[in-house]
Parts: sequence; C-alpha cells; structure tokens
Amino acid sequence: MQFISEVSEMGVTERGFVLQVNGERVPGIVWAPEGAKGPRPVVLMGHGGTQHKRTEGILARARAMARHYAYATVAIDAPGHGDRVTPEQAAAARQARAGGGAGMTAERFSEMAARNAKAVAEWKAALDAVEGLDFVGKGPVGYWGVSMGTAMGVPFLAEEPRVQAAVLGLAGIHTEEFAAAARRITIPLMFMCQWNDEIAPREASLALYDEIASKEKSMHANPGGHMGIPPFEREQWEQFYLRHLGPATA
Repeated sequence: MQFISEVSEMGVTERGFVLQVNGERVPGIVWAPEGAKGPRPVVLMGHGGTQHKRTEGILARARAMARHYAYATVAIDAPGHGDRVTPEQAAAARQARAGGGAGMTAERFSEMAARNAKAVAEWKAALDAVEGLDFVGKGPVGYWGVSMGTAMGVPFLAEEPRVQAAVLGLAGIHTEEFAAAARRITIPLMFMCQWNDEIAPREASLALYDEIASKEKSMHANPGGHMGIPPFEREQWEQFYLRHLGPATA
C-alpha cells in the first residue's frame, strides 16, 4: 500500500492510497478519526455502477462512521471505474446506463463475472493492507454495497470469512454461479429494496434475498426508484454495524 494523499477535516483523516493487485493499479481511500491509534472496526464500502470510491454517499457515510463511532472506512475504485478509466470512458458509461445500455447478453454476463472476480481479489488485497495499519488493525469487519456493490459483494462475502456483517441490495440474481455464492453467505445481513426500482425490479431483489443463507437478515423496502434510498436509512446502517461489530475501543 502506497499513500498518495492525506487531509484532515473536522476530526476525520482521509488518506488516498494505491495498491498493486495482479498487475493492476487499484486506487482507494481509508478514512479514520484524526489521530487514531490502535485497532478498530472497519467498514468496506463498494460503490455503484458508473460511480467511484469518493461519491457523495460514501464520503458522508465514512465521515459519519469516524465521527460518531471512531470506525475506519475503506473504499476502492472498482474495475473500470473512477481513476481507473478516462473521463471520456466514464462519461460514455454513464450515458449507456442512462439509455438502458445494450441489454444483458451472454457476453455482458461473462464480462460482469470477470469484473466481479477481479473485484474480489482487490477487496481481499485492500483488507490485507489496511489490517497492517496501526490505526485500523485486525478489528471487526463490515461490508456495505448496493447495486454493483452487491454484484461484487456477494462473491466477495462468499469467499471472505473476515467480514462479520453486511448491507446489500438493489440487485438480483443473474447466474446460477451468483446464486450459489449467495447461498454461502451466512453473516448478519441488512438488505435494501426499492419497491419501484427500474434497474433491479423488486422480484429480482426478493429472489436474491431468499437465496442468501443468513439466519439473521432483514429487508428494508422503501417506495421509489433505484437511486431513491431514503436518507434516514443511514442511521439504520450505523446501528446495524454497531450492533454486530461493536464499539471502537481506541
């Protein structure tokens, strides 16, 4: 892990970093309370499609977790996103998504599977790296990721035993391999569903929720479209992590 930036604001220190994973440069950010020392819970946050590691929502949640609970938060740019693509490529991806794209063909499913496999390796590498930091350490680990964050999060959670609780949602099942990965998830789970989701219809979300094998899981369903998760849900996420990851002790 190579740190490339550091800034502190209102009690939170944000450090930009770069990892080399399987020959690729993976940019990321770790947030923690200013002056933090010693191990603490950490939440890994996966962003949505066409977004990046420092979207407004991730930034707000990361700062809140540091200020309210002294947690650390980590985000990385997913394959083909953020600083891993040119501005022109990012703009083209946003335009394709707004126009519905080319549809979910067999080729597209294959591309998604390859992207998700890369993301799993990169999240494992990022977690390995931050566990070596004196202000994060090997404390309890949570995961947050909806939409594409769930598409990548399901196979990651199926393979990563260090994660103890997760928030997923706004996604459905697209292959049997993905469904099999969902059945391997047994940790406490909160699942987000937008009842009028135009990208991940409620039937698809319900099917994924059913496949996840967690004995402790709950669905938070709200009216509105894909981008319409109500702001009040952030407090529910914070309390969920506090309940399952515990308070910071340093």
